[in-house]
Amino acid sequence: MERALVIGSSGGIGTALAAALAAKGAEVTTLSRSGNGLDLRDSKTIERAMQSVTGPFEVIILATGILAVPGRTPEKSLAALDGPTMAEVMQVNAIGPTLVLRHAPRLLPRTGRSVLGVLSARVGSIGDNRLGGWHSYRASKAALNQIIRGTAIELGRSHRDAVVAALHPGTVATPFTAAYTPSHDKLAPDEAARRLLAVLARLTPDETGRFWDHEGREVPW
Repeated sequence: MERALVIGSSGGIGTALAAALAAKGAEVTTLSRSGNGLDLRDSKTIERAMQSVTGPFEVIILATGILAVPGRTPEKSLAALDGPTMAEVMQVNAIGPTLVLRHAPRLLPRTGRSVLGVLSARVGSIGDNRLGGWHSYRASKAALNQIIRGTAIELGRSHRDAVVAALHPGTVATPFTAAYTPSHDKLAPDEAARRLLAVLARLTPDETGRFWDHEGREVPW
């Protein structure tokens, strides 16, 4: 039986991913702030939660993130930036996940295909940025993308069959996006989960360390 670990399982996409994996017959372990006290703002809680699980897991998915700190919205201009707010977004979207990914070499199998999917966002793409704005969120996801790329390179030396992927889930109808009205329909969480798992299932070790959207199209860094 395939073993899967979903980190951020109390969020809308994380919950749907855990349910979809279980429906496919996987043995699913979940970690979250509400369920296990894993707070991406607190390195001690990250370490405690990650040390509580034992691999190997053939599938690991990190499904965490914030658009903005509570009471704030993504900045539309440089003038709206302030240091503490930006630092918190960076902590939750980049630094915290990096501390989680430190455990990937221990939790993934050394041989046999495995996948590590990390939810990023298309707005974190530098090459695709044509509108500006959303500075803290964009910067935090761009930083995360660099960590994902580096993780893939390092794991490729010791876990040759592993696939590491940054994933853009689309705009999903969750509390995360409740205040954001896109120019297209939002995806239901279960549909987003189905699409993301389908993308991960198709990727090969030769495609590790790259950035994919929920329809399987590569996103530029």
